[in-house]
Amino acid sequence: MKGWPGEPDMEYDTLVAQGEAAANAGKPITDVIFDFGNVLLYWDPVAALVPRYSAATIEQFLDNDISGFYDANDRMDAGATPEEGIAWMRQTHGDKWADILAYYLDNFEDSLTGVVPGARVLLNDLKAAGIGVWGLSNWEKELFPIAQRATPILQQLDGKVVSGYVRLRKPDSAIYRKALEEFGIGAEGAVFVDDKAMNIVGANAVGIRGVRFRDPAKLRELLIANGVAIPGVQ
Repeated sequence: MKGWPGEPDMEYDTLVAQGEAAANAGKPITDVIFDFGNVLLYWDPVAALVPRYSAATIEQFLDNDISGFYDANDRMDAGATPEEGIAWMRQTHGDKWADILAYYLDNFEDSLTGVVPGARVLLNDLKAAGIGVWGLSNWEKELFPIAQRATPILQQLDGKVVSGYVRLRKPDSAIYRKALEEFGIGAEGAVFVDDKAMNIVGANAVGIRGVRFRDPAKLRELLIANGVAIPGVQ
């Protein structure tokens, strides 16, 4: 199975307010919380693997049922070190996949392939409109500094919570509550933007409305439609 296990069905680029978040539907948006990977910056593990591995091997490696790649990522995002992630994969899925994971981690910077179009300007526009901009991401502690060096856009955020540092991981409710506490904001005015449906469900469970992200222009239009005073797409 490719991609993270457990992804529910959910539309992209629409404001979702289910469960506890339903009580906050229609309330003014005062803060936008962004995931990082494939929301503010592109993450593509294939880009790190192509110099050494064939397309067929990469396809197998990115199949969680075969290699456990996404399970290993979850472990590292929750606080395990890269060495512990590799050792776990070696024990559970064998040397071949563990060795590829080690290569991927050594060359992780190549998996960061650029800023999502429009993301930098959107952050600036939101800040100019008085909207708080924050970051909440699952990211392994030892790899996150690479992302910060490679992608200065992350420095534009008013604050950020990264899973590997707090040893909590989306979609667990605890990390969303930790983020609200760290940022000093309330769930009622917040919107969370993430490319994974499971993480929008997690945000909704603590009262935060969410958007499953795919299209930068549609995100801008959605925020404007919900009362955020930023320039539109002409």
